[in-house]
Formats: sequence, C-alpha cells, structure tokens
Amino acid sequence: MSDHDAAAGADRDERPPGLRALTRELVSIPSHDDATAAGDAIESWLRAETDDTVERDEHGNVFARTGDPEAPTVALVGHHDVVPPAESQTTVGDDGEERFVLEERDGRLYGRGSADMKGAVAAAMCAFRDADPDGVELCLASFVGEELGGVGARAAIEDGFAPEFAVVGEGSTDYSGAGVTDVVVAHKGRRASTLVAAGESTHASIPEEGVNAVYRACDAVDVVRELDFPETTVMGEPVRGSVAVTEIDGGSAWNVVPDRCEVTIDERTVPGERAPLERAESIAGVEWRVEQDLPPMACSDDDFADAVLAAARDAQSGTPEHVVKPHATDAGWLADAGTACVICGAAESGEAHTDTESVSWAVLDRCYRIYRGVADGADAFA
Repeated sequence: MSDHDAAAGADRDERPPGLRALTRELVSIPSHDDATAAGDAIESWLRAETDDTVERDEHGNVFARTGDPEAPTVALVGHHDVVPPAESQTTVGDDGEERFVLEERDGRLYGRGSADMKGAVAAAMCAFRDADPDGVELCLASFVGEELGGVGARAAIEDGFAPEFAVVGEGSTDYSGAGVTDVVVAHKGRRASTLVAAGESTHASIPEEGVNAVYRACDAVDVVRELDFPETTVMGEPVRGSVAVTEIDGGSAWNVVPDRCEVTIDERTVPGERAPLERAESIAGVEWRVEQDLPPMACSDDDFADAVLAAARDAQSGTPEHVVKPHATDAGWLADAGTACVICGAAESGEAHTDTESVSWAVLDRCYRIYRGVADGADAFA
C-alpha cells in the first residue's frame, strides 16, 4: 500500500451511497470525441436522484440547482470530457460500442477520466444530492470542452453563468504531502504565442542579396531569453510563471536563404502578470501573435478559501494547506468573470492524462465530505 492510500485509509469510514457505482458508470463512457453520452448520464442521474432543477444547455453543459435562488450561489464545478485514451484503455462491448476499460485494485479505480475528472464529478453529484444548503443557492455544473481550452465554461459564462463562489474539482491531492487533499488558491495560466520572422529569399551562395528570416528569428529568441519570468503572491503563496521557446521552423531547402521562420513560445502566466513578449517585435521583420491565452486563477475571497480549507480539514486525518497548482483549469475562466474560486479534488499531481490513470476510492469519499461540508456550511462565507 502506498503512503497516499495508507493516509487516505486513515480517514473516517464513510462511503456515500451510490458514489462508486456512479463513478464506474461515468468513467466507462467514452467522452473524448463527443461528450454527449456522458452528459446524458449525468443529467439522467440528477433527475432520478433529486427533485431539483436540472438543465442541459445547447453546448452540452449540465446544471442542477437547489436552495434559495435569490441568495448567493455556491457552485460545485467539474467537466465530463476527457483526453483521448490509450489503446489499452478502450474495449468494444457485446453491442459493438466502444467502452473505456475499468479495473479496480488496491483501493483504486483505473480508467481514462477516473482522475481527470469524472471521479470528482461523481463525488460532487452525490454531495449535491445529499446537501442541505442554508441561505445559499447550491449549483452543480459539469462542463464540456475543458480539455479543448474551456469551451463549455466560456460558453456558459457568456450565457450568464456567474456564481459568487465555486469549488472546482480538479486535482489537489498530494500537493503539500502524501495522502493530503489540499485547497488550491491559485494556478498558473498558459499563453501560447508565435513569433513570425519575415525575410527575403535568395540563393544561399549569395546570402548578402537576401534577408535571412532565421537570423531574425534567432535575434528575437535572444530577446525572449532575457525576459524575467512573471511572478506574484496569492494568500501568501508564491506563484512563479515561466517562458520557454518550444519550437522553431524555417527554411525550405539547404541552398535557399529562408524568407520566413516561426518560433513557438509557451508562457505560464500568473495572476496579474505577463512576460513582455511584445519586446521581440523590436527586431525588424518580427511579428508576435497570441494563439491561445488560458487565464490564471487567484481566489478573490479569503474567507471562502479559509472555509473550504476548514471543510477539508474536517474531512481527513491529514493537515491540508492552501497551495498553488501549476496548470490552467476552468477555474481561470470563472475567476476572470468574477467568481471567487478554489480547486479541491481527488486526483494526485501527475495522475491525469496518463496511460495508467486512476483515482483512490478513499479520496473520492473524502472529496464527497469536503463538498458537503462546503455546501452545508456556506453561512461561514456567503
């Protein structure tokens, strides 16, 4: 037994009714190319298990609401799309339909999407069913397209989805220590951009007759190399970004001076800060283009972050902390729109997107207790 599973097993023994069956069902449904069937399963379960308002928007997002619609909204947020599976993670059933392979051993469920993040969605659904919120509206939201840059979350926000508070169930386990489910108060964003250097081609035997786009691109790369990484602090936690040139592509033949060269840049952004990549345009013939900008997240409400941490402490034997997550999630889009966000979920760092992806049953039970604790104790922050 790993240190993680031993620590998880030390939590009090409380198995939410139906959580394991629901998790197995959701994880078994392929949702990498099309998340419709997974959304159908979530919607059907919520309608069967609750008497609350359940909606499916035109984008495929699923919502359920209970409590006081005039009060502040506390949302339990997840997504039901997944990245493409490895060959070992799929099978074909007797009906000829593709299914994801499930395997249980050593207190864990293995399968694509178990960690990222259908297990946490199932825990949030069960917590939503069982919670008794007082003085707030409780919302369950499961989005599509998170793995494609937050497509579903962005569409929902554009349509008016604006909870005051959100717990996003992405992974936060094993950050401060083995077997501990922490509370993320900030995460980095990702800005993907391209430097396009233009030149003038000529025969390589007379390079002085042209303008070498690769040389211009290299000069621009030198500018990028000298930039400081963005950094800030959120609730006393340091958040440091990064900038890295990741690809370079130029030239058409060994004997032709290139007239075009492209350089790709991966920047991990932090709340309120960006690296001044526009400085690369100080090189003649170089243009900087932003291809994707996934926003970072910083929790905007200390009382909310502290209340979720208190719920996390009550739900486990370990001592969780406020921590920082290294990569972007839908929490960035929600925070950018004005929602106070934290992240708290079962997946351990490095578990998602792997060929051996898995989630701990004990930690899913723990996440259920955390989500219920937040919902039932919302008067501490709302």
